[in-house]
Amino acid sequence: MDELQKIWKRHQYVARASTAFIYGILVSIAMNFFWTPGKIYSSGVTGLAQLIETITRNAGPIHLSTALLLLILNLPLFVIAWRNIGHRFTFFTFLAVICSSIMIKSLKPITLTTDPIICAIFGAAINGFGTGLALKNGISTGGLDIIGLTLRKKTGKSIGTINMAFNALIVLAAGAVYGWPYAFYSALGIVINARVMDMVYTRQQKMQVMIVTNKPKSVVDCIQSHMRRGITIVHGAEGAYHHDEKSILFTVISRYEQAELKAAMEESDPYAFVSISENVQIMGHFYEPEP
Repeated sequence: MDELQKIWKRHQYVARASTAFIYGILVSIAMNFFWTPGKIYSSGVTGLAQLIETITRNAGPIHLSTALLLLILNLPLFVIAWRNIGHRFTFFTFLAVICSSIMIKSLKPITLTTDPIICAIFGAAINGFGTGLALKNGISTGGLDIIGLTLRKKTGKSIGTINMAFNALIVLAAGAVYGWPYAFYSALGIVINARVMDMVYTRQQKMQVMIVTNKPKSVVDCIQSHMRRGITIVHGAEGAYHHDEKSILFTVISRYEQAELKAAMEESDPYAFVSISENVQIMGHFYEPEP
């Protein structure tokens, strides 16, 4: 068993390292092929790096590239992550940021188009896919992700307000530097980036599951062997057609676990009735694996 666990951990490390490299390629394509030619700002720390690079471009003898600024701005956040989140998480986040900086610097820019709407849409879609893929494989892309995870771990609160304020600053900066139409283009890109990221990264989307079954013990045991989820059992239900005795099970899962739930149901009771409600809000404890 120990040997199998070592092999599994090794496989996870390789997968995460590969994902960090893929993310670096995708964000560099978004930056060099779309955002820079279209004068579009990204969200978060990447957008801040673009903003500083734009401001300092003609301000003096020292000019720092977006790639270098992305690394510099993340350095203090790595320290926060190392102390408050975890060493493994910090290592792979650092790897993702390093890959991003290297690929942005080394990938030769190609101007496919300068149309700001096209650049905003395709740059955001590519970056959103890369970010969602990274999060899905258990690594962060740095920046506000670190602040958000630290804040949630210490206070239980999300970073939504801070994130919105930070991105509003980026949008206003785009308007001040390039003109207000570009502020709207950047805002469009930020929205698309978030939507694509949510489509790929499904772990944070909660779903309520109701199961009607006459094999409650088998279903509960099977679900809990596949995933770490609490289940509430309601006994004494009755089927209206055959009037046979049923039990109703309630649980909440993430969208990411939907395939595991389906496998558990096929294994334990393939004839059970399963109803799933999407995008539910929960109060109380909901287990989330450590990053």
